[in-house]
Amino acid sequence: MKQKMTGGIINIKKIKAIITMQDNRNLTFELYPEVAPITVNNFLDLANSGFYDGLPFHRIKKDWVLQGGSTDGTCESPTEFSIKGEFSANGVENNIKHKKGTISMARYDHFDSAGVQFFIVHMDYAESLDGKYAGFGKLIDGEDLLEELANVETDTTPGKFNPPIVPVIIKSIRVIEEDFKLGEVERIYPAVSKEYTGNAS
Repeated sequence: MKQKMTGGIINIKKIKAIITMQDNRNLTFELYPEVAPITVNNFLDLANSGFYDGLPFHRIKKDWVLQGGSTDGTCESPTEFSIKGEFSANGVENNIKHKKGTISMARYDHFDSAGVQFFIVHMDYAESLDGKYAGFGKLIDGEDLLEELANVETDTTPGKFNPPIVPVIIKSIRVIEEDFKLGEVERIYPAVSKEYTGNAS
């Protein structure tokens, strides 16, 4: 397993990510590269390259999470790479709590298996996720939209992970860098194990 790196981290500061939905309403997040630099750089690179444009929130479970970033509409979409999991269970200090509005990386069972999928916490405090998932930002604007999206009708058939009946499409995600510059993008090629038992449900 090897790491592929490009560039170098420069001038770490708080930055913003804007998720724009099809109706042009926004969810705005403040990101924390000083806490989770690998995660933020990976997300920034994907977002500003247009990777997320047109992809759905493929899993919406009220009072739990809204999950997006899948290329095939499932929680197990393939990726060529993964990234190191920046959370305490994986030996990385990360004090971001999984409270409502926290944005964090979804993963398979392996701690270093996150790649492109992310989730937004809807539960008041999903304490069971702390230390096991890489939180990397929090919602600072768009609470009403988060509530609206969390209440869409979903398919609750066991094993389907609550896909919306009517697709909920992300128009775009862009990260406003300001004084922050995209630096070192550390990715693991090939991606580590994609075994998924559905424990984070």
